[in-house]
Amino acid sequence: MADPRQEELFSPLSDLQAAQWLLGELHDGLPGRVARFQQVNDLCANLGSLGTMIPGEVAYSAWLEARSSFVNGNYVATVMLCQGLAEQMLASQLTLGLNAPKLPKKIGFQDTLSRCVEQGVIDPTQAGELKRLMDLRNPLSHFRHVDDPESLSRRSLDSQAPAQATLLRDATFAIGVAVDLLASPEFRLGR
Repeated sequence: MADPRQEELFSPLSDLQAAQWLLGELHDGLPGRVARFQQVNDLCANLGSLGTMIPGEVAYSAWLEARSSFVNGNYVATVMLCQGLAEQMLASQLTLGLNAPKLPKKIGFQDTLSRCVEQGVIDPTQAGELKRLMDLRNPLSHFRHVDDPESLSRRSLDSQAPAQATLLRDATFAIGVAVDLLASPEFRLGR
C-alpha cells in the first residue's frame, strides 16, 4: 500500500495543464526575455571576431548558465555565476604558461585579482569592477541582517526601488563585467 504522504510530492496537474502553465509563464515574461537577450547579444559584439577563450569546463558552464539566467530573469543566479566565471577564468589564466607560479590549493578571489593585476592579465580598473561584483555576490551567498548596508533589503530601501529592480541592476552590471572580461585581450580571439 502506497504511503499517502508520497502522493503530496507529485503535482496534481496533468501534462496538458502543466504545458499550459509553462506556456503562460513564457508568454507573460516574453518581452523582458527578448529585451535581455538583445542586451546580451549587443554586449557580446565586443568579443573577438573568432570568439573568446574560456579556460575550463566550470568557467564555460558558468558562462552558458549566466547568459541563460540573465535572459530568463534569474538575477541572483546571474550575479553568482558571473562572479564564479571571473574567479575560474582568472585563476586558470594564472596557471597557464611554462613559468607559471604555483598557486595555493584554494586561492581567494582577492588574491587572484592582485596576482592578475601584477601579471598584467587585467588592469586595476577591471580589478575594481570585479571586486564590486564580488561585493554584490557576497550578501547573496551569506546571510545579512536587514540593517546591514550590503543586504538586498537595505539597498532596496535606500534606493527606494523594489528588490527585483535592484537585482536587475546588479545582474546587468554582472553580465557586463563578465563580457568585459571575456573581451579582454587575454581571452579574446581574433580582432
